[in-house]
Amino acid sequence: MKLKGKSVVVTGASSGMGKAIVERFAKEGANIIAVARRKERLEALAESLKNEPGKVIPYVGDISKEETNIGAIDSAVKHFGRLDILVNNAGVMDDMSPIGDVKNETIDHVFSVNLYAPIYAMRKAVQVFLEQGNGGNIVSIASLGGLRTVAGAVYSASKAAVISLTRNTAFMYMNEGIRCNAIAPGGIKSEIATSMGIPNPRGYDRVKKVLGAAPPPGETEQIASAALFLASDESSYISGDVLMVDGGWAAG
Repeated sequence: MKLKGKSVVVTGASSGMGKAIVERFAKEGANIIAVARRKERLEALAESLKNEPGKVIPYVGDISKEETNIGAIDSAVKHFGRLDILVNNAGVMDDMSPIGDVKNETIDHVFSVNLYAPIYAMRKAVQVFLEQGNGGNIVSIASLGGLRTVAGAVYSASKAAVISLTRNTAFMYMNEGIRCNAIAPGGIKSEIATSMGIPNPRGYDRVKKVLGAAPPPGETEQIASAALFLASDESSYISGDVLMVDGGWAAG
């Protein structure tokens, strides 16, 4: 087992990529604090994994709130004695608006989930890692949208910021043995598209030209495999990297 006995926090754990990551990590022996707003789904997930080597404990909360991020990490330390890995997975889409059409509520919502939540969680995780004194590991789910124009202005900016935050953290804490990497998924079969609402006509008309070159959507399990690689010792000399999992979309 690649994560036997590791203590992990996974955000956005009740569906999609987060759920797949929790399932894969539990099978690999990780003990997980699974964070999301939907209590029933978290409880069902924990129940479905009760016979796996790793233990899954639901943590219900709004990841856009600082206290949820702090509480989840404190819960990992309380239940498992330490924190080894943080996976920042929770995310929402915008409505593909170009900057001239962006609404304040979109900025607030998308940035609070996609950027502020990872900042809150990473700040707390790094403090715990430094106190423990033997390194740590952070994996954040960014997006191809943070590298190419495949979404609206706000979503793209939020994910580009996650990539920058990843690289900065890896550099700043390199000597303390804290690794930090990101995954940039392309189109993945998940529920995130439901957070988009009605697409902005101008933005969607521009973006669909790029979407037309996309390969068939990937599976959430493929993101979980990438997360497992970055969370495990198999990637022990990789830090500050962005692993693109997009079926070759960005290569075109």
